[in-house]
Amino acid sequence: MQTLARLWRLSTGRFGLIVMALVGLTALVSLFWTPFDPKSVDIAARWGLPGWPHVLGTDGTGRDILSLVMAGARTTVFVAFGAGVVSTAVGILLAAAGALTPRWTREAVAVLIDILIAFPVLLIAMMISSVWGGSLWVVVWSVGIGFGVSIARVTRPELRRVRGSDYVLAGRAAGLTALQNLRVHLLPNVAPVFIVQLSWSMAVAVLAEAGLSYLGFGASVTEPSWGLLLSELQQYLQIHPLSVVWPGLAITLTVLALNLLGDALREATDPSLRGRHAPGPKAIAHAAPGVVA
Repeated sequence: MQTLARLWRLSTGRFGLIVMALVGLTALVSLFWTPFDPKSVDIAARWGLPGWPHVLGTDGTGRDILSLVMAGARTTVFVAFGAGVVSTAVGILLAAAGALTPRWTREAVAVLIDILIAFPVLLIAMMISSVWGGSLWVVVWSVGIGFGVSIARVTRPELRRVRGSDYVLAGRAAGLTALQNLRVHLLPNVAPVFIVQLSWSMAVAVLAEAGLSYLGFGASVTEPSWGLLLSELQQYLQIHPLSVVWPGLAITLTVLALNLLGDALREATDPSLRGRHAPGPKAIAHAAPGVVA
């Protein structure tokens, strides 16, 4: 709760929390209700301008753009949290193997991380999609594995630094196993670094899903997706430019919110940065005796 309060005091933290709460709420509401059926086609209403009842207008087949954007939020939330879970598992596994195992294992893991991190996340996703076909699960696993390696690279040195602390040595002397020490002492002490990296991985996941769906490697045509909607509408950009704004704005705000939330988390959890914007103590004017200020 203290970290949440610190986040709320930061303008970037407030923005990130509010936007992500709205995206999550939109995704939840869209499970039960949207203004129109996102898959309903109405040729008579094609390319309708924003107004009533189509608040954001309609696309080339008469589908309601607001309903499509709301349904696309479900895909965004699924990919962001799914990739977050996968990157968490991969990052913890590789970081622990690279910091707490015998020397030859640590060196092998370090080489493996250096090799994997050389491949961009989008390239990994496209390679997997070419074999298994495009789907949201491919995006989740590819982004999760790709950014999990980045998390491991950042977290591994922190684990190696913390493992020499007195409380870790005391826990080992008390009979704690390596896994118990990892759970009780090590992970809680590297959690701030880990959580920040995790928020950034979720931002990359949202952007990767939109980009892969735009290129045809992500969500299938039957699934609502902001990237897929943007791909369908961009060919009519010169004729109906306003229709492209809404999915593009949704992607931009979500990625921006997650990135700013990561920066705010770093500032709220890092003691060296926590008080950077805090107001200093009030200055007390000291006047010489007999001198009226």
